[in-house]
Amino acid sequence: MPTRVWRLALASLAGAAALTTALPSRAQQGADFYAGRTVTYIVATAPGGNYDLFGRLVADYMQKYLPGSTFVVKNMPGAGHLIGANAIYAARPDGLTIGTFNTGLIYNQLIGLDGVRFDLTRMSWIGKGAADPRVIVIAEQVPVRTFADLRGRKEPVNFATAGVGSAAFVETTMLANALKLPVRILTGYSGTEDELAMRRGEIGGALGSRSTFAAFVRNGFARQIAQIGGKETDTPQLKDLVSDPVARQLVALVQSQGDISRLTAGPPGIPQDRLEALRSAYRKAMEDPDLQAKALRASITVDPAYGDDVLAMVRAALDQSPETVAVLKGALEKKEPVAAAMKGVIADLKDDGRQVVLQLADGKTFETSISGSRTEVTVAGQKGDRKSIKAGMTCTVDAARSGAEAKAVTCN
Repeated sequence: MPTRVWRLALASLAGAAALTTALPSRAQQGADFYAGRTVTYIVATAPGGNYDLFGRLVADYMQKYLPGSTFVVKNMPGAGHLIGANAIYAARPDGLTIGTFNTGLIYNQLIGLDGVRFDLTRMSWIGKGAADPRVIVIAEQVPVRTFADLRGRKEPVNFATAGVGSAAFVETTMLANALKLPVRILTGYSGTEDELAMRRGEIGGALGSRSTFAAFVRNGFARQIAQIGGKETDTPQLKDLVSDPVARQLVALVQSQGDISRLTAGPPGIPQDRLEALRSAYRKAMEDPDLQAKALRASITVDPAYGDDVLAMVRAALDQSPETVAVLKGALEKKEPVAAAMKGVIADLKDDGRQVVLQLADGKTFETSISGSRTEVTVAGQKGDRKSIKAGMTCTVDAARSGAEAKAVTCN
């Protein structure tokens, strides 16, 4: 075969090979890209609880509507959702890492809190799954029936929150200060510890999401006296109960957090065709009756929004006046109070010494748990352990609050 013919033949073969190689690349656009690939869905909390539950529902049903894909949930708890949110933001923008975190991080971005490594306005927004209004709940044994009753109290009511910096702490502190509410904020109540504390009379109330307290209220252990956001009409809206302009601005800021609940987002720069595929799968997941039924059983009402509509909501929440930001900054930067040591007589020991009941001089009791590894125990000047503590001893307990684990116990 002449040299020129060989060259033409080889060129044709090379062109065919290039075409063959290019075809899968062109085909793997949008939803096709995810066939045979694994998507990591980051949940910025530990396993358990409604954030984790709803995140796993989203991952399961997005996988259903992205045929051939595999979604793997990765829990990344810590620092009030900052660790997980930072990880999502820093991920490769290939559409294979997305996730969920608390919209309370809007507060952190507003004041430029240390540890924030993201800009929420630049994230690739996929959607938000619910609206979860806040409610003020009061334990059933506390003689407060209305918001007016609470404002008129002469003695403060103990309110529970999670740690300093958590959304619950920030919102409770902001509103208590702005509305001059007679409440004493006690921190360190995670999970359902606040509900247990209300039942034993240690805590009188709390501010939190309606879904969190739904069963507790339904079972008669507490009542709702005010609500922030939401469409329910069984509880008065807080915005209708206050008139101060700054206070109303803060109420609106808190409402924005509830409106953008159970979100899903990815890092900035996900290719548009892949982002649209993710948004489409998310929309179908939110419209799936099975997902809605499972969410409802967890007291989560599905109330979705998608894509750029969620981005607009985030931008609006971040558009706050200097006065509002100043109040928010004061709440976020408040330091954890140092607990006073409690002194009394050991009245009871439970669970093989793991729980101690201290009888105080004023007749009240103070309960604490004793860790075998974390609590420092000293008896008669000598290092001991929880088995060294006996009923009738006079002891000093260093614990953040009644019911919390003791840092140290010193007994005579």
